[in-house]
Amino acid sequence: MPSKSRSGPSRTRVLEDAPMPSPHDGESELWLRRLRAHGPQRDEALTELHALLLRAARFEVGRRHAGSAHLRGGDQDDLAQQSADDALVAILGKLDSFRGDSRFTTWAYKFALYEAAAKVRRQAWQGREIPLGEESWPLIVDDRRRTAEQGAESAELFAVLRSAIENELAPHQRQVLIAIALNDVPIDVLAERLNTTRGAIYKTVHDSRQKLRAVLAANGLSIEGHRSSS
Repeated sequence: MPSKSRSGPSRTRVLEDAPMPSPHDGESELWLRRLRAHGPQRDEALTELHALLLRAARFEVGRRHAGSAHLRGGDQDDLAQQSADDALVAILGKLDSFRGDSRFTTWAYKFALYEAAAKVRRQAWQGREIPLGEESWPLIVDDRRRTAEQGAESAELFAVLRSAIENELAPHQRQVLIAIALNDVPIDVLAERLNTTRGAIYKTVHDSRQKLRAVLAANGLSIEGHRSSS
């Protein structure tokens, strides 16, 4: 009578050694194999991928051109080329992070859109001074206050906010909040000017807003400008 002890472990080992099925579709898997290859196969894949990224970048730059009068025809193509180049480098550095939640080309396309959008924003602010000084923010708040009053926001809310920004925020927090929240400076532009990262800017803005919310709550106010019902 055959022993069960031999067939059981043997079957288990076969299952353990079997390759896991790939979550990627066939086309995406082919892209990954070609980009990880060597020689002509990889070179061909890189050329095809760059062409796809360039089409995406040109689309995004062109889409944003209507609201970017500073962009001339030559500038648009140059930005698209730079965006495609940077997107390609980013994709090659993150191939292992591709999980197959979408097609590889869709995943790659987003890199080009992001790079193009960021470069258009930087171009728009090139040569422009970013207001970071403490003396400028009360005027900015006043401008926003007039707009907010038309929407029935409370004047008391802005008085408390104004005091909190002056007295509760650290100088760097105040500068970043003025630029991002009040002057609509793009985060990537500000990060570049301050020689820091997008993540650091996000954290500064988050911490600043947390402080302001706490001050408003202590005064019985909410960020929407309504007195709390506590």
